[in-house]
Amino acid sequence: MHAQMVLFDGFDPLDVVAPYEVLLAGSDFVGGELDVELVSAEGPRAVVSGSPGVTLQATARLDPTKPGYVIVPGAAGPLDGNPDDGVDTIPVLLARFGGTAAVPLVRRALDNPDVTVATVCGGSLALAMAGLLDGRHANTHHLGVDVLEATGAIPVRARVVDDGDLVTAGGVTSGLDLALHLLDRSYGPRIPLAVEELFAYERRGTVWTNTGREPKAV
Repeated sequence: MHAQMVLFDGFDPLDVVAPYEVLLAGSDFVGGELDVELVSAEGPRAVVSGSPGVTLQATARLDPTKPGYVIVPGAAGPLDGNPDDGVDTIPVLLARFGGTAAVPLVRRALDNPDVTVATVCGGSLALAMAGLLDGRHANTHHLGVDVLEATGAIPVRARVVDDGDLVTAGGVTSGLDLALHLLDRSYGPRIPLAVEELFAYERRGTVWTNTGREPKAV
């Protein structure tokens, strides 16, 4: 099984590194069965993040045929500023993602029954603005929920939202919980529990799934 962390120019480093380390530790606990790698749509290259001075190396091209997980982070940068003045705000970076070669690859991943696409923070906005999340239950950073809804997605205010072959998480640190949930989905509760103990971290919140009874209005 594979976990492909998708890097793009302007990505948020914590959106990548937090789930990367969780999944890598989980792989150690299952004897290396989970292959965790940093990828880009263009192939091996140095990818500059949205945090000054932070660059990560993609070692392979995103492959939508590999079974497992494709994980898309959000972006880092200023919230406000004039793009005409060369300011790469988070909304600009996420919208720019829609014009990259990553979008058709992620679309193919969503069409592949052996792949689950996951996002951290603004990663879901990047996919939604590219037209990939219409009618899907999802979450994002709380500042972007209105935008998520405007694109046709169905916002759910849970830290992790599991919509089958699409799993999304809220703000930046929720990448930890996302990755632990993915380990639970694939290997059961003992593996993520071992990772929680190793990292001295416990998962937060209830993972939302489209099952069970609807709550009554109170």
